[in-house]
Amino acid sequence: MGLYPGDASANPVKTIPAQKPAVSPASKNPAKDDTGAAEARLIEVYGLIGRGENRSALLKAERLAADLPTFQLAQLVYGDLLASRVRQVTTLGDVPPAMAKSASEALKELREESSKRVKALKERPPTGMVPAQFLQLASTTRHAIAVDASRSRLYLFENSGNGLTLIADYYISVGKAGISKAVEGDQRTPLGVYYITSNLDPKTLKDFYGSGALPINYPNVLDAKRGKTGSGIWLHGTPPTQYARAPLATDGCIVLANPDLERIIKTVAIRATPVVIASQLQWVPAVNAKNAAKGFESALLAWRNAKTGGNVQQVLSFYTPDFNSNGKTLQQWTPLLRGEMEKIRGRTIQLKDVSYLHWIDSNETMVTTFGEVAEGSRIGWTKRQYWSYQNGQWKIFYEGVL
Repeated sequence: MGLYPGDASANPVKTIPAQKPAVSPASKNPAKDDTGAAEARLIEVYGLIGRGENRSALLKAERLAADLPTFQLAQLVYGDLLASRVRQVTTLGDVPPAMAKSASEALKELREESSKRVKALKERPPTGMVPAQFLQLASTTRHAIAVDASRSRLYLFENSGNGLTLIADYYISVGKAGISKAVEGDQRTPLGVYYITSNLDPKTLKDFYGSGALPINYPNVLDAKRGKTGSGIWLHGTPPTQYARAPLATDGCIVLANPDLERIIKTVAIRATPVVIASQLQWVPAVNAKNAAKGFESALLAWRNAKTGGNVQQVLSFYTPDFNSNGKTLQQWTPLLRGEMEKIRGRTIQLKDVSYLHWIDSNETMVTTFGEVAEGSRIGWTKRQYWSYQNGQWKIFYEGVL
């Protein structure tokens, strides 16, 4: 009998062909493993096992284990391959019963990590599809991130003249208690539309956070409206003793292997990169996303036209009674609106670099960011609005200047 015979949960990679690592092991610095290369090498080992090429698999697993001694899953597979030379190995982490009992939780986590990695690589996003939340991104938004918690996967996109292109994806860990963060300390990862707010210097962080950290704006406006609490939700790396963590292992943050985090840090722009975190991403054709935005675009255009027209009451009809702008109620904020409109004095308002991000849970929300410039002006405000769909109409429940 071969390694992991007939056990889909132990050997779910039989149908995945061997994958060439991003760089050859001999040409790279093991301490600076290239983004995604470790996973590609592990999957290559799985592919060799699936085809019964155990000798080749052992050699490659040995090199991977030597290059990355903290990659626990790779060490486990290497151990299985060694054990298979003297006895039958039937499941991932097939260790002696006494050892299995004492390390049952660790083995369970490593098997789950293996399953998540393989599932995400077998079930690739269809070509030309994008997450349904990304209806439109301004050309000034060069990158976007989407997280699928069900797959323990983060997807990195590049935004160009041809739309969104998936350029990389990575295994991640989320909260110990799962997702849908609601209160401080619940050890859950939030769901929603967020933005990266800063890039924390790793020199100022404990080793626990690895190569650095990218905080996101949890709680966002919608979270705050719903009374959610907590803070300090980051994308960050792993400590020196761990290459990766279990799928459910954090206090609410999103954790990546350090090489993967470093790639993201070097790629994304602070305060301009959206991060969508979903329980499960829905992938749709890009043209469908554009079509889904049309109803909202009409509402946004109507708001702009009303503001250009100079009728304050008409403009106020676009806002919800519980509108909030950084602590100001609608009544407190209205004088600011009047002041803005007096300065515009009927000049046409132009909306530039417009982005729409769509979020649907128990309600339907649109997060839009745009530059608001009055005709004849060279500069204007960059604004963000949160709209909700109520009784067949889009209404604004937050507006603020970035």
